[in-house]
Amino acid sequence: MSELDSTLILTAFVITLVAHVGAKYVLRYLNRYIRGIPMIIIAICLTLIILFIIQIPYNSYYAHAKPVFDRLLGYSTVLLAVPLAGMDFKGLPVKKLSLIVVLASVVGAILPMSLSYLFALQSDTLLAFATRSVTTPVGLSVAQVINAPLVMANLIIIVSGILGAGICRILFKNIQDDRAKGLSLGLVAHAIGTVEAWQISPTAGRYAAFGLAINGMVTAVWLPIFMLSIT
Repeated sequence: MSELDSTLILTAFVITLVAHVGAKYVLRYLNRYIRGIPMIIIAICLTLIILFIIQIPYNSYYAHAKPVFDRLLGYSTVLLAVPLAGMDFKGLPVKKLSLIVVLASVVGAILPMSLSYLFALQSDTLLAFATRSVTTPVGLSVAQVINAPLVMANLIIIVSGILGAGICRILFKNIQDDRAKGLSLGLVAHAIGTVEAWQISPTAGRYAAFGLAINGMVTAVWLPIFMLSIT
């Protein structure tokens, strides 16, 4: 790796870090006037603004940032075991909770695949929609197994996470239980939803991590077996 590449990778990392840290403070200001905006949306906007100001082409930024954050994303998924280990499982309805996660895993894969089939989308796109309900590292691993296009799977996972996080925050107006909020965010919007859950409360964050981790594990087991058996 050349010195120029190393500099560009470091620059891309710093830009992303500054954008995400700055997004937290921007969100605090915006919450005075409007609520429900996912922090990831603000971070994306700040990243684009910084790139425009310092005149770095997006393609160059993406090419140097992607390998670093692809690796870090895998580590961060493993690190979700930390808040998961800190959860108090005493009195927790584990059987009912497990049933919810299994149903969410099945519905989260079958429903988007069914809709893509009804809209007569290509078979590759249909396979990519199967990964919608899990976080990026798990989804891309599953996509490789079932021969789904990785770029399409990555796009579907990210967009569904952003939409899920935004819509869930709107639906939470009449829900007071942070455990329900966190679990639904982890199941519906995976990693992006888990970030949003931590903005609500530590309890919501831990339950989102639980939903994200268990849903990813369950889906990674049954989905490849199911898809390979019908193709």
